[in-house]
Amino acid sequence: MTLVPDDGLSLAAEFPDATHEQWQRLVEGVLRKSGKDVSGAAAEDALSTALEDGLVARPLYTADTAGTEQSLAGYPGFAPYVRGGRPAGGWDVRQRHGLSDPARANEAILADLENGVTSLWLTIGDSGLPVSGLAQALDGVYLDLAPVVLDAGIETGAAARQLIRLYREKGVAREAVRGSLGADPLGHEARTGQVGDDSAAVGLARLCLRDFPGLRALTVDALPYHEAGASAAQELGASLATGVAYLRLLTEAGLTADDACRQMEFRYAATADQFLTVAKLRAARLLWARVAEVCGVSAVGDAGAQRQHAVTSPVMMTRRDPYVNMLRTTIAALGAGVGGADAVTVLPFDHELGLPDAFARRIARNTSSILLEESHLGRVADPAGGSWYVERLTGELATAAWTFFQELERAGGMEAALRSGLLGERLAATWQERKKKLARRREPITGVSEFPHLAEKPVEREPAPGPAQTGGLPKVRRDEDYEALRARSDAHLAAVGTRPKVFIAALGTAAAHTARATFASNLFQAGGVEPVHDPMTVDATTVADAFARSGAAVACLCSSDALYEEQAAEVAKALKSAGAERVFLAGKPGEHTDVDDYIFAGCDAVSVLSSVLDRMGVAA
Repeated sequence: MTLVPDDGLSLAAEFPDATHEQWQRLVEGVLRKSGKDVSGAAAEDALSTALEDGLVARPLYTADTAGTEQSLAGYPGFAPYVRGGRPAGGWDVRQRHGLSDPARANEAILADLENGVTSLWLTIGDSGLPVSGLAQALDGVYLDLAPVVLDAGIETGAAARQLIRLYREKGVAREAVRGSLGADPLGHEARTGQVGDDSAAVGLARLCLRDFPGLRALTVDALPYHEAGASAAQELGASLATGVAYLRLLTEAGLTADDACRQMEFRYAATADQFLTVAKLRAARLLWARVAEVCGVSAVGDAGAQRQHAVTSPVMMTRRDPYVNMLRTTIAALGAGVGGADAVTVLPFDHELGLPDAFARRIARNTSSILLEESHLGRVADPAGGSWYVERLTGELATAAWTFFQELERAGGMEAALRSGLLGERLAATWQERKKKLARRREPITGVSEFPHLAEKPVEREPAPGPAQTGGLPKVRRDEDYEALRARSDAHLAAVGTRPKVFIAALGTAAAHTARATFASNLFQAGGVEPVHDPMTVDATTVADAFARSGAAVACLCSSDALYEEQAAEVAKALKSAGAERVFLAGKPGEHTDVDDYIFAGCDAVSVLSSVLDRMGVAA
């Protein structure tokens, strides 16, 4: 391509076009320096990354490798809506509220609306605000300006009636009412195991259609599946199956397919994998447009455009070093906005610790404000459109999601797949594979499995209202295994005044041991085991005294392979003679018979750490 600025100077005309093969040869040279002797396509494969759902992220995309996906894109606001359900960019800043005290909820709601939030997502019932407190919580809110979205579970009918009463009492014009009443019987069953009320959902849809054209009755909430361990394709497939079930329910009740589609809003998780989030939201609109087309929805107008509410992923949030969650949610919100979500909820960084405080809510709402007002992400519709990677990923993800959707349909639809256990089994299998990556730190969690901070001051929050979840699909979290290990360490600290310790036996010069000593220290701290470094380099003659000074029960040798050959066996024997109950070696497994175990990149850190705590007598 020739670049020609206004002055007519051709900037690239004299440069010959490079070929894909020439780039591969450059890759070969880089890999050769790291000890990998591969060439051609194998060199490119070596830099590829396997994703869930059988997808692969290649290290480079070009017009030739992008495939035909770009032809699916079209224009924002037109079928198949890949580039957006609306003609312009930007999003509704939607804040979640789960306080049970109506007065406190009202204070938090007004503070949000006065400082950048544009719509409200209210949790009603045992896990949030009582239905009777809805009026007080919304006192002073201009309901014609701030859309309200309800999340009331089994109390959806009562909460919806209360909200409708408020609209009428406050004289809000029927055409000004916007938001969603949040009926989601299948989502409620997925979360609780209790059968939802289909008839209530139908009644609310008829009400909205008759009296409030801008209000939606149903929410297709994919978060229960995401929180049960679903991959991106499974989350999309489950949402499609749920949406189709609601289409059948509403059309059988007499609504047209166009009207039924307009009664639904879809809720998806946005993760810190920004490209996957962008592709997922684009693929979701493409898939739903296909469903709408098959069901005879009019191609003119917006009936087939999927209305999307993106929520930063609860699964990715951590309880340790929770301030890092601010970074995760920022990237997730960016991905959601670029992906074309109509509304975005940034969960506060302390979401997993209990009720968020005012500071956490302020940071959450300001995240969207910065992305919109300072980063200007809303200026351009579908800014990722045309990226060879994003277009390819959108198409491949849509294909994988459609395959999973078809599996659910063959099983009898979403209701049957949920009740038979098929859906739960598929999600559990996906999560087990992901747990292995987390345990081996192939999927790192900053502040938890990587670069943990044992001396951090715990962040404490008021417990969230409501009973613990029972029944339904499980809720998983990326940090759950490491959190269990850290909790054991915390209990040990509270009981005896010190954390369990490991002695880092650093052999040789700093150049020989620093990399592996750092690696070992991070790994052990991920499980709440405090590494103890002796200020002096140890050898077989000094290690016993150094180990005794450390107060540790286990030790880990850290050095180069060459020094291991010379000293590992002798030092390991000395450590055991000094009372070490277990001796590890940081590095690739070898034939060091006096070493009990090895830690290395890709080892099962969770199993190693659990065994260490067991050996030290730290209660589970």
